[in-house]
Amino acid sequence: MKWVSLVSVLALALAIPAAGEGISPGFSMSIYTDEVPNARQMAEAESGILFVGTRRAGRLYAVVPSAEGAPEVVTFAKGLTMPSGLALFGEDLYVAALDRLLRYPDIATNFRESPTPEVITDALPDKYHHGWKYLAGGPDGYLYVPVGAPCNICKSADERFASILRMDPRTGETTVYAHGVRNSVGLAWHPETNELWFTDNGRDMMGDDIPPEEVNRVTKAGAHYGYPHIHGTAILDPEYGEGHDPADYVAPEVEIQAHAAAIGMDFYTGERFGPDYSNALFIAEHGSWNRSSKVGYRVSVIRFVAGEPVYSPFVDVWLEGEKASGRPADVLMAHDGTLLISDDQGGRIYRVTRTVP
Repeated sequence: MKWVSLVSVLALALAIPAAGEGISPGFSMSIYTDEVPNARQMAEAESGILFVGTRRAGRLYAVVPSAEGAPEVVTFAKGLTMPSGLALFGEDLYVAALDRLLRYPDIATNFRESPTPEVITDALPDKYHHGWKYLAGGPDGYLYVPVGAPCNICKSADERFASILRMDPRTGETTVYAHGVRNSVGLAWHPETNELWFTDNGRDMMGDDIPPEEVNRVTKAGAHYGYPHIHGTAILDPEYGEGHDPADYVAPEVEIQAHAAAIGMDFYTGERFGPDYSNALFIAEHGSWNRSSKVGYRVSVIRFVAGEPVYSPFVDVWLEGEKASGRPADVLMAHDGTLLISDDQGGRIYRVTRTVP
């Protein structure tokens, strides 16, 4: 690792508060790497190699662990259009860019060769507004990818907008799995029920505190989650809400502060965090951009107590007053049971570790 990078890492490490100062008691956080500009969704191979997508940077990274200390970062793809979503299926890496699904076969063994991907489909909606994707492999062998609304608030004739698509990874053929999803950038499968959970970002220009961000659960394929008619549990849209009954749509499981921008998510299925975090749902709150005072810029957690979701902050260190030093974009439980957090503003991957038994 270059000396300048080492100095940078040491400086950043000193800037991370101790537990009790924005980090949940019993946990600590360190910087795994600060050499992944615009880092978004993450996926980890069995070997421990971490693959990272980007949005504006148009790049894909492989973060290779090293027994000697800092990991090696390899850029194995450049010039892509918003390759923010990625998922490992077996040995292959699938990448969701703006309008296409790409496959990099046997990626863990050939990423250093800058491999040329196979284009599974180039027929996804191609609007840039909310065009960045997230990707999740389902227990049924299909891929799931959200497609955001091409606007703040509108109703498109193409039903694929404002939806979650179920996609055949062999052919790229899609069906709509969930309707009325304005802008989801986070999907995760519940480890016990195999139900899909997802975040959804509410519309803008209704005020500082409405509508809420949502955490939703899919119990029936094809259900409608409200957009553009209903926001949150029962907020009628001022333009599209007239004549619509909230009871006709699926209400969120959890509502999060408006404009916090809840995006990447992952269920914790390891043991290192202890029984209180068994099957807990971690969420990256990317942070607000158009609120009178900033909110979000943290990682939160939903734990299930007697079957009921309980929401609380987990790591809240990036926002001081109105100044944000980072923007969490994704969370991932690593194979070693730690929690990884990507930061697309700082170009970093953080690692959260349990410090008490």
